[in-house]
Amino acid sequence: MTIPVSRSRILLVDDEAEILVALTDLLEDEFDILSSTDPLEALNFLRQSPDIAVIVSDQRMPNMTGDVLLSKAREISDARGILLTGYADLAAVVAALNQGRIQFYAHKPWESDSLRAMVREVAAHHRLERALKTERVLLHGAMQALPLGLVFTDPQGHVLRHNLSCQEAHDAAAGATGYRDEAGLYPAALASQIVAMREETAKEGESTRLVCEETQDGPRWHDIIRRALPWPCTAAGEALPVAQRWQLSLDRDVTERIAMEAHLRQDDKMHALGTLAGGIAHDFNNLLTAMLGSLELLQDMTPRSDPTVSRLFDNALDSARRGTVLTRRLLEFGRPKPVALRPVSLVDLVWSMRDLINQSLNRPSDLKGETARCTLDLSQVPHDLDVPPVLSDSGQLEMALLNLCINARDAMPQGGPITVTLAAGDAASDEGCVMLSVADVGSGMPPEIARRIFEPFFTTKGLGSGTGLGLSTIYGFLKRSGGDIRVETAPGVGTRMTLILPACRNDVPEDAPGPADTQARTGKLRILLADDEPGVRLVTEQFLAQSGHEVVGVPDGKDVIAALSRGERFDLVVLDLLMPGMGGRECGQALALSHPGLPVLYVSGYADPDNLPADAFILGKPFTPQDLREAIAATLRGRH
Repeated sequence: MTIPVSRSRILLVDDEAEILVALTDLLEDEFDILSSTDPLEALNFLRQSPDIAVIVSDQRMPNMTGDVLLSKAREISDARGILLTGYADLAAVVAALNQGRIQFYAHKPWESDSLRAMVREVAAHHRLERALKTERVLLHGAMQALPLGLVFTDPQGHVLRHNLSCQEAHDAAAGATGYRDEAGLYPAALASQIVAMREETAKEGESTRLVCEETQDGPRWHDIIRRALPWPCTAAGEALPVAQRWQLSLDRDVTERIAMEAHLRQDDKMHALGTLAGGIAHDFNNLLTAMLGSLELLQDMTPRSDPTVSRLFDNALDSARRGTVLTRRLLEFGRPKPVALRPVSLVDLVWSMRDLINQSLNRPSDLKGETARCTLDLSQVPHDLDVPPVLSDSGQLEMALLNLCINARDAMPQGGPITVTLAAGDAASDEGCVMLSVADVGSGMPPEIARRIFEPFFTTKGLGSGTGLGLSTIYGFLKRSGGDIRVETAPGVGTRMTLILPACRNDVPEDAPGPADTQARTGKLRILLADDEPGVRLVTEQFLAQSGHEVVGVPDGKDVIAALSRGERFDLVVLDLLMPGMGGRECGQALALSHPGLPVLYVSGYADPDNLPADAFILGKPFTPQDLREAIAATLRGRH
């Protein structure tokens, strides 16, 4: 759209009023006119009217000559000057022209058409200057205000304009040698990419790349778009070939967007993992429950005289328990386990785990069979070390420490020391925290690997070794409990993992008293058990029978309703949450209406506990006889 050109404003200055009248009659059809017989008044007009485009001034005036007026006018206005003079003033005209004070001059008496043409051309020149100045101001403002790095170059990469903040740019602005090639504006990590994009743009007309720059503050991502401009043109106004055009490079910092996208991808991955875990965990935990329960029952029934049999039982039970740990670790991504925050003495925790860690360090590794001997160094954690207790979940913290020590072992196939260090935070960022570090002298990790070690299922171990869930589980636990983890590593140097844990405040209560004695007699109970898996039902019946209870087992929630409808009396109902007919949740809701005083214990391999009564107790599969006894005791306490 073409913007209509407004009438230019002209300032006429002459000490003779008749001259001003004649000039006004000549020019007022095309221009807005201001006039004055006093040069000082004319200067005030210029100060008050910045839109004046042309000054037409007589040279000889009593108070101030025309060339002096135009010289002073240039200090306060961008108006262009035309000087009216007689032949005797030719020297003043030449001096004014040389100083750039006037654009034209005319003799008195003037030729009307010629003078009108002069004023018209000067006004047009002024409009063009104003337009160029406006474009320049707008471009400068846009380049400074836009959150983009803009660089204009010629086809050879010589910088025409830019808004990048860099030391080279400051040096050039200060008058240093500066740079010509645009690569000097960019860090070394980006310079080669910029050159490649310039060559690609010269062929294709545009180029787009997402480039990562490693900085001291971490990776910085650049979304760079480069295009060939339709300029310069040929003499006929046609665009030059793409290879000969100027180019524009736009560099947008998208680090936050990349981080957000990574976070969203991580959330999607966790959601998919939770869905996957929910689909397989129920059946898998049913199998583990049947296996573990049967092994424990057989172990109790088998004489211990043969040590080989005992070792085989222990081996089978240990393998099944490892499967239990793996399943529960997997499920934590679908529904993270809530942390039970209590004051924990890290000194006591580390020393209480010494024997367990030592045993784990010198067991066969999952990587390459037998490993050389690793030694645990606790010299930095003396028994009398004065560090405050931390607010954490002792069980999950123990698992985190054990996992880090095992990872350190696997990083040192030739053996070596694993050093555990404990210290209170002293840096500003770590105040109010305690640092628990595990360091090895193993192979270490390059930055691209270290950035990914907390991703679920990412592992540096070989195929079939390691699940890739250990460090991601630790990371999730620490984030949920207000802590963090720091990684220091380099290839060939080793790795130090530091858990940053919040120190305990003085107003945090000590651990609450433990649960009531689960071994206390609950008396002989008549229990109705519903589980669709025959193997699980058999094992659970045997566990209950060992505790002296009478058990009636059924495969479905409808059978529970039917048994109670026949008038059979039970002291407790044990319901599996997921059953193909009537599930435990639906059955429990029906029992709450028909038998509101009847205690119900829910058992689940993996199920959503929502919509269950607030006081409902859920026992997770697989479980031990002791777990089952504790769950029954807790359920009965909740009803009394």
